[in-house]
Amino acid sequence: MNIQSDVIAILQSNLGISAGAIKPHPDTPVLGAIPEMDSMSVIGILASFEEQYGISVDDDEISADIFATVGSLTTFVESKLR
Repeated sequence: MNIQSDVIAILQSNLGISAGAIKPHPDTPVLGAIPEMDSMSVIGILASFEEQYGISVDDDEISADIFATVGSLTTFVESKLR
């Protein structure tokens, strides 16, 4: 299971952007760098993570830092799987 690839696929799907639009690198910026990213898309992305991985994300766990980069999102999902 490649979580980074899954995170990118979920981002692209939820944001309605084409495959390959997000570079597969941990330092690729997300929040503030992708015009389609808004508060509603954050909710959709989190719901997709919960569905795909069977995790639960509480409101108080969400911050801009988690959505800063592909790497920070990947690390967040990995931490929820432990």
